[in-house]
Amino acid sequence: MTRKLKILITDDSLLLRRKLKQELESLDCEVFEAKNGKEAVMMYLENQPDGTFLDIVMPEVGGLEALKAIRKINEKAQVIMLSSTGTSSKLVETLKFGAIDFIQKPYTTQQIKKTLDDIRKKVETDA
Repeated sequence: MTRKLKILITDDSLLLRRKLKQELESLDCEVFEAKNGKEAVMMYLENQPDGTFLDIVMPEVGGLEALKAIRKINEKAQVIMLSSTGTSSKLVETLKFGAIDFIQKPYTTQQIKKTLDDIRKKVETDA
């Protein structure tokens, strides 16, 4: 039996966090939440998640800054950017700083499942 994936969700929208948490838990994940990039970096350090969903636009510390900080902590961190402001320049920038994927909000269940499959493969390869 495979272990549960540990996933960190970071978004300033409580509604989105609740919805995504529910979805991830139904897919057998252990979920941690943060409401901004500053919390995300602290939660990442505390929990060492297998994957992190990061919103790009957030108060205090935005997603790009959090992505850079998380990648300094762990250069193999599996970070997926989520954003409703999906411009190609933002996409290129997040990938340049090490995000493994970029999902446009509103996301679909299929996108989340595919991302979890990718994270699981990476976790099993690195094990």
